Amino acid sequence: MTPDTPTSLITVELPPGATLDDAVQKLGLTPEEVDTAYGLIDLHNGTYALLVTETAAERVTGIPGTKGPYANPRIEPFGPPEPAPDER
Repeated sequence: MTPDTPTSLITVELPPGATLDDAVQKLGLTPEEVDTAYGLIDLHNGTYALLVTETAAERVTGIPGTKGPYANPRIEPFGPPEPAPDER
């Protein structure tokens, strides 16, 4: 996955202690469709979140135990950068 690839967040129900590989296998994803740097986030309620390509998110919609896709907009600065405290 490249940094410019549009992504979506999805959640999936997995057993405790699951790994990113477990999620990839359950959802039938390829390694290229998953943001491995983001990883698999344990939401502590039996579900895990992962970041995947928008195409992959659409494809896995409807698989039992999955929810999403959820938007993942880029976070960018608002307005001009403020000077550092020592530059004021």
